[in-house]
Amino acid sequence: MTTEHGPHGYDPDELGRRHDPQPAESNVDWDKRYSGVETMWSGNPNSSLVALVKDLEPGSVLDVGCGEGADAIWLAGRGWQVTALDVSRVAIDRGRIEAQRVGVDVEWLHCALLEATLPIEGFTLVSAQYPALLRTESHDASRALLSAVALGGYLLFVHHADIDVELALSHGCNPENYVSPADVVARLDSDWDVIFNSRMPRILTTGAGAGHVDDVVVFARRVR
Repeated sequence: MTTEHGPHGYDPDELGRRHDPQPAESNVDWDKRYSGVETMWSGNPNSSLVALVKDLEPGSVLDVGCGEGADAIWLAGRGWQVTALDVSRVAIDRGRIEAQRVGVDVEWLHCALLEATLPIEGFTLVSAQYPALLRTESHDASRALLSAVALGGYLLFVHHADIDVELALSHGCNPENYVSPADVVARLDSDWDVIFNSRMPRILTTGAGAGHVDDVVVFARRVR
């Protein structure tokens, strides 16, 4: 199955393509990038999301960095109450148009994760697929993700495995500046049950970044 979001391995042409780029002017950069192509991604939901969420009882979900909206639309079509946010206005507009075309309801937010006004423990599921969230000493992004998950709810955090650090650095991008699956796992205390923390294979044949092989997937449930 092809998926919505192509692998970037911290390729500077794709890093932060839909999640929390900094500083603020990066939002304009990503609008330009989306505007340069008719569609950037395949239009299909991410395989890890489908595999791990398809059997869950629908509830409320936050799609962090929704891009052109394939995950959000898939979730809404399965009965989820979806809030989808992204820093790119172009991407948000494309998602809104597609949701209207297929007849599903999604709340679209044009903002970064740390700019959003979100209810504490307000979502049954928080999904962050390949986020470029800045790492800070106070773990702001990780805390924001975790705090949004309701009691009994789930966090799904997915990133690319086997990042070519030297290649990324040669393009002026340091992967160490961004939140990794390990960073998220380190914030999961006794309030959380880690259901899955491992690699998952995927094959992407269409959309930007086609050809990526493995992801690192963290799937956890808030139990208290």
